[in-house]
Amino acid sequence: MKSFVIIGGGITGVTTAYVLAKRGYDVTLIERHRYAGMETSYANGGQLSASNAEVWTHWSTIVKGMKWAFKKDAPLLINLKPDWHKASWFAEFISSIPSYKSNTVQTTRMAIEARKYLLSWAKEEGIDFDLKREGILHIYRDKPGFDHAANVSKMLADGGLDRISVTPNEMKEIEPTLAGKYYGGYFTETDSTGDIHKFTFGLSEAAASLGVKTIYDHEVTSVKSDGNRVNLTMRKAGQVNELIFDNVIVCAGVASRSIASQLGDRVNVYPVKGYSITVNLSDKASQEGAPNVSLLDDETKLVTSRLGLDRFRVAGTAEFNGVNRDIRSDRIKPLVDWVNGCFPEVSTRSIVPWAGLRPMMPNMMPRVGRGNKPNVYYNTGHGHLGWTLSACTAEMIGDVIQFGGASASTKVVQV
Repeated sequence: MKSFVIIGGGITGVTTAYVLAKRGYDVTLIERHRYAGMETSYANGGQLSASNAEVWTHWSTIVKGMKWAFKKDAPLLINLKPDWHKASWFAEFISSIPSYKSNTVQTTRMAIEARKYLLSWAKEEGIDFDLKREGILHIYRDKPGFDHAANVSKMLADGGLDRISVTPNEMKEIEPTLAGKYYGGYFTETDSTGDIHKFTFGLSEAAASLGVKTIYDHEVTSVKSDGNRVNLTMRKAGQVNELIFDNVIVCAGVASRSIASQLGDRVNVYPVKGYSITVNLSDKASQEGAPNVSLLDDETKLVTSRLGLDRFRVAGTAEFNGVNRDIRSDRIKPLVDWVNGCFPEVSTRSIVPWAGLRPMMPNMMPRVGRGNKPNVYYNTGHGHLGWTLSACTAEMIGDVIQFGGASASTKVVQV
């Protein structure tokens, strides 16, 4: 039996390991942290959101980025220091604008398909990840935002997703705790939320029980392929080990670009930083004042999820600043202020700030398929929808491996 090594133990690496193990393959998973799901898959917004499938490759994104260029607390922030990687990424981003609609429709299909796999795996393996199936409510503060959402809803419908418009009064019925004035909203009843870290860690244990060999706390420093064998070097505490496999699957998040270059491929992921706060709901008033329905505020680009009785997650923003994991107070403050304004009964006395780097491709579509060499595969570059799309792309790369072909077939996601 041919062996597969998966580089990266985040949500995409773990789902890929699980899928391949269920299909009977010999799988080894290598992760540089001590546990699975400790980096970008640790504290995201928690949404399993087909309703957030709209890709960013639209001229309005460019306009907003220019408008917010010198505003430190802006939802979209770009470090203007010249950088070739960033420049090449934005050039490709602009060239992908003509595919805005088709990519949004395809992403919607993938998200719907992923939902089926992920929820069935959680049930089959008994994974408790604070799943809440209360839907997602998109909120809009003005008519232009609401009108744009109407156009997006048509694309989502083309992808098979039902999303209904709601009035401010209906919004209040859906989520009574929400304060403030709004023009209107859109509600997707079939979307849900959960704790990505709990799910990733739980599925990693399920994969191990299926025979996946896990190597944690080791960093991959070198990987080479001659088309038949993969030579991999990894390091822990100054000690170097070399391993040989038949195949490699790169699921390494923002490190995928450098690993791909070693394998003779170009995978132009850029690290787009996002921030979150986890609000500890330590008193009854906060627990009753926090929402149960997940929200997406279009103006501030913030999303929420209720994680059990005593946690409330708020996440969002996009920062183009290279590989930088610093947690900036001026980027966290808008999230806290948003909670104070929208949910005044929730105490923000106890919060846990976090930042993670989303591996984002210029066209906003994940890279799923073979590399230039026949024993090299990729399942990476999911951007802000890694949690939402991961189960589908894991099955897609499984099909590429099992049935052949250079890239993932779209038949799995046709409605």
